[in-house]
Amino acid sequence: MSAGCPPQSPAVAKTEVAVDGPCPMLAATFAYWDNILGPRVRHIWAPKEQGPDASLLLCDGEVTFLANHTLNGEILRSAESGAVDVKFFVLAEKGVLIVSLIFDGELKGDKNTCALSIILPQAELGFYLPLHNVCVERLKHIIRKARICMQKGYNIISVLTSEIIPIMELLSSMKTHSVPEEVDIKDTVLNDDDIGDSCHEDFLKKAISSHLQTCGCSMVVGSNPEKVNKMVLTLCLFLTPTERKCSRLCQAQSSSCRYDSGLFVQGLLKDATGSFVLPYRQVLYAPYPTTHIDVDINTVKQMPPCHEHTYHQRRYQQAELSALWRAASEDLLGPDNLTLAHDSFTPDLNIFQDVMHKDTLVRSFIDEVFLLKPGLQLRTVYLSHFLLLLHRKALTLLRYIEDETQKGKKPFRSLRNLKTDLDLTVEGDLNIVMALAEKLRAGLHSFVFGKPFYTSVQERDLLTNF
Repeated sequence: MSAGCPPQSPAVAKTEVAVDGPCPMLAATFAYWDNILGPRVRHIWAPKEQGPDASLLLCDGEVTFLANHTLNGEILRSAESGAVDVKFFVLAEKGVLIVSLIFDGELKGDKNTCALSIILPQAELGFYLPLHNVCVERLKHIIRKARICMQKGYNIISVLTSEIIPIMELLSSMKTHSVPEEVDIKDTVLNDDDIGDSCHEDFLKKAISSHLQTCGCSMVVGSNPEKVNKMVLTLCLFLTPTERKCSRLCQAQSSSCRYDSGLFVQGLLKDATGSFVLPYRQVLYAPYPTTHIDVDINTVKQMPPCHEHTYHQRRYQQAELSALWRAASEDLLGPDNLTLAHDSFTPDLNIFQDVMHKDTLVRSFIDEVFLLKPGLQLRTVYLSHFLLLLHRKALTLLRYIEDETQKGKKPFRSLRNLKTDLDLTVEGDLNIVMALAEKLRAGLHSFVFGKPFYTSVQERDLLTNF
């Protein structure tokens, strides 16, 4: 790939990033359109270790060619203010794939079309696709911050670097510690002879129930890597193969065991003191609410439901961007400083709460699956039937709401009838089916529980009244 590279002029600033293990990302670039010189690369990020295949190295001339390819068609770009367009290129002749986020920004007082791109080998297409939304959503938010910095004349490279490096580390860790697409039930808690062999019966039921109530998103924390990974694989049984590719086992030998926003299930190890620092910002920026499972002390906590999670997320993002706009100097651009600088929004650090609603679906499944003989395919088949049942209940719920509201033309006012007709009178069962339906139809929680924001306490009161 590096043979016959054309020279690049002028020289481009470059940041080399040290990552643990092989990094599938070849480079990340920030480029802009110059009205005189055309596409120009402002900065390049590249991992220090590219792996044993030297042919995958990108020279500066090739990076220039890729920047030309992503920006050439954007000269007459007409988009709404603040819009970010996502472009996906597969260049077979170069053997690379490029994900570009095109946006408008001000550089040196002029409005320019800019592109923030990540470049990977074409052979990594299957690996990257399940993680595409994770990377794009994280890059979109950092672009919002970068546009404000460009407007104020601040250095945007440090802002972009704060997200580019974690994404490189995320892709590197997923390359070595991702959950396999097919999980063998023999590697999970569901293969035990009896309930309670690996963990307490009530803890297992509560963990799986909360995991399903939070749209299949969970973090498993503990001190023993084997115990953490066994619970991670158990929860991944209730995910689709694509969602498993967005899940990660704990990294026993890695020095960078951190929480990454956007993954479905991830295992995390505590430090030598037996504690784990959970980053508030990254947890709140996850697309779905999350379940927190501690396998050392057998506790399960969960975040509020989807509509409340989205409300807090957008409010926090707005506060962060407002504080950035009001920052008097570049020294106040850190996430902690930005949050403290905005006095009209105080984040609620106690975002995890006890699992309030018990269910019958998961509890009946756990009781029945352990009646089957372990070591055979019986439990796997029974699990498949259970997941199919949940999926059909979610589809039925969606069709029911569509009929009652004439496909969204009228407000939904028959929650009591829905719970009775679909046999979802137990709040935990309703939460599980609603969470599965939310993944099929985004915004369902907000539509069912009303456009105004409901706190989780108000929602519980609403459910109780019906």
